[in-house]
Amino acid sequence: MPALRSSRLVALAVLALTAVALLVGHRPSLPPLQAQTPTLAPYVPTPDDVVDRMLAFANVGKNDVVYDLGCGDGRIVIAAARKYGARGVGIDIDPDRIAESEANAKRAGVERLVKFRLQDALTADVSDATVVTLYLLSSSNMKLRPLLTRQLKPGSRIVSQSFGMGDWTPEKIDEFKDGNGTARKLFLWTADGTVRP
Repeated sequence: MPALRSSRLVALAVLALTAVALLVGHRPSLPPLQAQTPTLAPYVPTPDDVVDRMLAFANVGKNDVVYDLGCGDGRIVIAAARKYGARGVGIDIDPDRIAESEANAKRAGVERLVKFRLQDALTADVSDATVVTLYLLSSSNMKLRPLLTRQLKPGSRIVSQSFGMGDWTPEKIDEFKDGNGTARKLFLWTADGTVRP
């Protein structure tokens, strides 16, 4: 049992050193805890037919700048660029999603029209967007509402899949079944210069 005795001695030595460090006012150097990455919603890709419906619902055209907050694999801004020739910006807090988005844009041949930012959507500058797309939670939409209504120019459109924005009544709601038969709901708002807290 010499290995067991040796393990106990090491454990006792660590405890003794920690106690001494605490007594003299020093904190032992411990590895930092891994912080949990904050997110506005879990990553759930939007089916391609729903992406197309969102872009059509927002009346996206060639002159638009489409921002997708929580862009995941970049499919919404890539589709806006490929189908309409619109420029796009995808924002996501997950570096893996950003890398995937950039690879997908290159594969689709639209990398000159779109860019992706590794950033918290709650700190994003969206002031040059004419369309913002969201597939987040209602609570996340509410956190973003002041930022969106403060930064977006009047006439800019916001489309959210599945989740509303509290007491801000949407101009239109589109309810349909996607290609898999799943019930979907889209909400559309137009910025009017009123900041909504």
